[in-house]
Amino acid sequence: MDLSKINLKDIPPSHIRNFSIIAHIDHGKSTLSDRLLEFTGTLSDRKKHEQFLDKLQVEKERGITVKAQTVSMFYEHNGELYLLNLIDTPGHVDFSYEVSRSLYACQGALLVVDAAQGVEAQTMANFYLAFDQDLTMIPVINKIDMANADPEKIKLQLEKLFDFRPEEIIPASAKAGIGMKDILDAIVERIPAPIGSDERPLKALLFDSWYDEYRGVICLIAVKDGEIKKGDTIHLAQTNRDYEVLEVGLMYPDQVAKPALYAGQVGYLITGMKTVKEAQVGDTIYQSKQPVPAFPGFRPAKPMVFAGIYPVDTNDFQELSDAIEKLTLNDASVSVVKTSSPALGLGFVCGFLGLLHMDVFKQRLEQEYDLSVIATAPSVRYKIDLKNGEKIEVETPSDFPDPSRIETIYEPMIQATIIVPKTYLGNMIKLCEEKRGIQTELTYLDEERIILKYKLPLNEVATDFYDQLKSMSSGYASFDYEEAGYEPSDLVKMDILLNKKAVDALSVIVHKDKAYYLGRELTEKLRKVIPRQLFEVAIQAAIGAKIIARESVAPLRKDVTAKCYGGDISRKRKLLEKQKAGKKRMKQVGNIEVPQEAFYTILKK
Repeated sequence: MDLSKINLKDIPPSHIRNFSIIAHIDHGKSTLSDRLLEFTGTLSDRKKHEQFLDKLQVEKERGITVKAQTVSMFYEHNGELYLLNLIDTPGHVDFSYEVSRSLYACQGALLVVDAAQGVEAQTMANFYLAFDQDLTMIPVINKIDMANADPEKIKLQLEKLFDFRPEEIIPASAKAGIGMKDILDAIVERIPAPIGSDERPLKALLFDSWYDEYRGVICLIAVKDGEIKKGDTIHLAQTNRDYEVLEVGLMYPDQVAKPALYAGQVGYLITGMKTVKEAQVGDTIYQSKQPVPAFPGFRPAKPMVFAGIYPVDTNDFQELSDAIEKLTLNDASVSVVKTSSPALGLGFVCGFLGLLHMDVFKQRLEQEYDLSVIATAPSVRYKIDLKNGEKIEVETPSDFPDPSRIETIYEPMIQATIIVPKTYLGNMIKLCEEKRGIQTELTYLDEERIILKYKLPLNEVATDFYDQLKSMSSGYASFDYEEAGYEPSDLVKMDILLNKKAVDALSVIVHKDKAYYLGRELTEKLRKVIPRQLFEVAIQAAIGAKIIARESVAPLRKDVTAKCYGGDISRKRKLLEKQKAGKKRMKQVGNIEVPQEAFYTILKK
């Protein structure tokens, strides 16, 4: 369809549908989007490459969506032209704020469920997110052409969990292109039109932004009221700054400039902003002369998980610095602070929204910038009440105050939902109990699968919980979580001492009950990686002044009695005593260099 012939002013809000697609990872969301684009003629066969909306290499490899994308389609229904805006959302809990803002710009959603796998943990989490925003849901069962598909069973699950009527559910296969027309008709017939009018002053929601090397920051906006045209002066409510509109237009599927956008429409906006930090997700845009009340529910991105990122070769620090700067141009939710560690040299402490976010960030550093980096074990943000009434927040063990000054320590909790086949139920309960979890709910999803709800400390989930969950359930369990505030906890800082000297980079914050086991494990691991010296090396784990575990690396020694043939025993003893005195002196002055491998073993957990 030729866009230049369409005047956007002729499309009233009643002929616009804004919808998103929500699904668990790998249930076919991106493929379905592609088919809808082809069916409506937005994507020509010439431009086609699989999964058009997933633009990052990480996204294609992992089959996940990290950045929200948007695309507009024109569709004729009963002889009338409709503008459909598909607002693609990330499917993962780490990006749940991005999801909630994207959903705020929609009036409806397609709930896509795999015909073989059925409802998974994220399907439920995202359903409730959309349900809270009062969106109209259209259930779609995807991949019905697969050999092991069981659409009837999935229909029962959808009825039981979400109260859908059987006739509402649309069977489809995105790969084979089955059911596309039914889905588009349902979008037009069932999803309500956006409420807005061209008469009122401009009010628009900024729900995403990214950085373009040539044009600065490009923002995605959903216009609620009024119109926005080239040359207007607009104001952003949260950053409190004015900008001139350089260009507006539709994503069809790439940027197509238009003279103006009107009420109910979704498109892009370029204003010559220099960094993504200025374009905060959830901000309100209005004409600088006509202020309007901001959209409710805005909150700046708050990191939950912190990790140090260091170059493996200290000479690469400058390149790492440039790479992180370029990545954060596109990801305003990462907080970055320069730091230096005696063991690992110069680096950065970065704050992330969650574990997947951290993984993806590290993977992008390695793939897109060819850097090899060490990421330290992730830690979380603790809140501490001191005895003098002060309240502080701590992210790294080195900032931890003296135990005698601490009144209470609070740690962040999460509410986890795990969906698992009943054969693996025992393993899951065991795993969650080990991680200090408290069970809040256990219900049957159908004859085969169980929904488990646990309250867990984020600290315990931060290291390798997800890997263990997958391996203990042969990959069948799905996991999703949301924040559940802070709770008081019995935490201590455990130091690792080498010959009575604490090594800062190896300190950890750990629960009192687990300190002994972790201390033993760490000292044993270190004993294997620290090379033998000419004197004994004592490796100790300590909480304050109390030693809870110890290992020693035996010294190398020369055979000083080799030259004695027979003779009195006192001659041998004299030589051994002399050696012993020398070793003692050496131990006082000798320094131990901790090899880089030692840190790798600790960080690998």
